[in-house]
Amino acid sequence: MSDFPIFDTHAHYDDEAFDEDRQELLAELPRLGIGRVVNMGSDLAGCRGTIALTEAWDYIYGAIGVHPSDCGEMTEEDLEWLRQECRREKIVAVGEIGLDYYWPEPDHEIQKKWFRRQLGLARELGLPVVIHSREAAQDTYEIMCEENAGEIGGVVHCFSYSPEMAERFVRMGFYIGIGGVLTFKNARKIREVAERIPLSRIVLETDCPYLAPVPHRGKRNNSSYLRYVVPALAEIKGVSADEVRRVTWENGRELYRMEE
Repeated sequence: MSDFPIFDTHAHYDDEAFDEDRQELLAELPRLGIGRVVNMGSDLAGCRGTIALTEAWDYIYGAIGVHPSDCGEMTEEDLEWLRQECRREKIVAVGEIGLDYYWPEPDHEIQKKWFRRQLGLARELGLPVVIHSREAAQDTYEIMCEENAGEIGGVVHCFSYSPEMAERFVRMGFYIGIGGVLTFKNARKIREVAERIPLSRIVLETDCPYLAPVPHRGKRNNSSYLRYVVPALAEIKGVSADEVRRVTWENGRELYRMEE
């Protein structure tokens, strides 16, 4: 095994897909080379599940926030709850938040409202943000510019846009999250992104249980499968797998402002 552990910067181990074997899997991951995981809240129940995971496992940290697809019923009371819970020691970011125009609901204006409010919350608390953006590149970028998100910092996770858009987010000071999609045969766009932006601005992520890499595509994903993403990224960048592990570990630590 490599001398360098892998940092999974974005996972959903609170998801029901893990209900049957969550404890066994999480106990095994450190032996499989996973050194740290940040679990994401996407709705309030997921935020509570994330907090519970951070309390149960030393190597798991959390981000809490309301995903754009779940913000339709969000209230000021929910935002206040997030404000209080984000002060927990192992909550390291506000997320995942952003815009998702793949489905017609929630209304785009409601999504924009809560995206701005949660960016403001992150600024207030001094935390980075985890950005979810699907089929909403321009609006996401414009809101981040208007809200001076470069002063907040964070990551655009599961990146799905052009290399040019990736460069814009990097210039803003954001990291780009790359995972199993990099191994897909039809993943030309994300390979171009990985070629174009420096390794120093890339973090590894699974988004598990989703987006498992080849050879497990279509199955339930988990952090240990990042061992298939590392060599794919190493080949694109012309460096060793150990170098990818080392640099992305440091990037994850800097993204979430963690002490060594």
